[in-house]
Amino acid sequence: MIFGIVGKTMQNVQTNALHSDFCQPTNLKISSGAKAIQAPTEISSIPCFRPLIGEKEIEAVTAVLRSGWLTTGAKAREFEQSFVDFMGGDVEAIAVNSATAGLHLAAEACGIGPGDEVLVPTLTFTATASVIRHLGAEVVLVDVEEGTLCIDLEQAARRLTPRCKAIIPVHFAGYPCDMAKVLDFARRHGLRVIEDAAHALPTRSDGRLIGSWESDATVFSFYASKPITTGEGGMVVTRDPKIAARARTMRTHGLDRDAFDRFRKVGASWSYDVVAPGFKCNLTDVAAAVGVVQLSRAGALQASRQRAAERYFEKLADLPVECPTPAPPRGLHAWHMFPIRVHETASANRDMLIAGLAAEHIGTSVHYRPLHEMTYWRERYGCKPDDFPVASRYFAGAVTLPLFPGMTNDEVDRVVDATRNILE
Repeated sequence: MIFGIVGKTMQNVQTNALHSDFCQPTNLKISSGAKAIQAPTEISSIPCFRPLIGEKEIEAVTAVLRSGWLTTGAKAREFEQSFVDFMGGDVEAIAVNSATAGLHLAAEACGIGPGDEVLVPTLTFTATASVIRHLGAEVVLVDVEEGTLCIDLEQAARRLTPRCKAIIPVHFAGYPCDMAKVLDFARRHGLRVIEDAAHALPTRSDGRLIGSWESDATVFSFYASKPITTGEGGMVVTRDPKIAARARTMRTHGLDRDAFDRFRKVGASWSYDVVAPGFKCNLTDVAAAVGVVQLSRAGALQASRQRAAERYFEKLADLPVECPTPAPPRGLHAWHMFPIRVHETASANRDMLIAGLAAEHIGTSVHYRPLHEMTYWRERYGCKPDDFPVASRYFAGAVTLPLFPGMTNDEVDRVVDATRNILE
């Protein structure tokens, strides 16, 4: 069974005080103390996602705009240090303009290049795999586990070749990969580990925050729909000072000094050297200002999403759908999103449910159409659905229901009632 049956209780789900690059957030919600001011929109609509932005974020951005320094500077460095502190220290953090850029920088810093292969789960957004092709290496697609929808290490072992150099586990929807097993697998096969943690803040595996494990690098996303947001942005976290130094250099054209360092010092501000053919991946202070505030609220935002998820479990229990698997023991689910799978026995299929909910002004999405079913990946690697049975079966019935911080019980109930009417 792909997901945990909805009739099961939310065992091992912890409370602590979503990923769609095509699920455009609407109904921007501005939180001001106890009051909430909602931007003008159709009153009856429930978006798939909406960010929760407060007065503190607005004030932080205003302060940056008034400071006269808008690009990467003091606020970006504050955000990086806040992230290090959040992870418990012993890591370095490099702020970038997207998780895609972060994955690219991390893989480049790990030495991935032509002739190499990298293990990637098929159930992920294309960026996870695309960055490997950008570096001239090849992607080895792997199916996912029943229930967790994280990379299947048993199939990964069967697909290993002498050219495999790294593995990219994806913490799907905010559920933690078993990092102890991933790292053991990587050590046994001599692989680098780059975690795609775009969905996974503040996810925990075996009691430890994702980002604090001994992976070579972990990459977070701050896209508009993510667990915390800067609008666009990402963070590379690593324990390896060489990877950190390389990522910092390559994120700004391969320069040996960034603009903030050059222009805040008296004399010779023009002087810099180019030490590598780098990229343009730095995060602005405007975005970082939002990130600092959002990070301080990461626990509260997760707890709000979890309350909505728990209500979904309760209300969906008698319907022909399967819900996401709750967090494992000593784990924490970020509840970035709430993907369900419609049973084959339901009177309505996935597409009918999406259309029916849209008619009720309820937004949905699908996360994801597996890479092996996408034209480029299918044709390049000769993929067949039967090679990835779990992901293929999941996708056939997959629907992502609305889930966002501040979602009310009435909103959850309305989604469930509409789903019930369509499926029954």
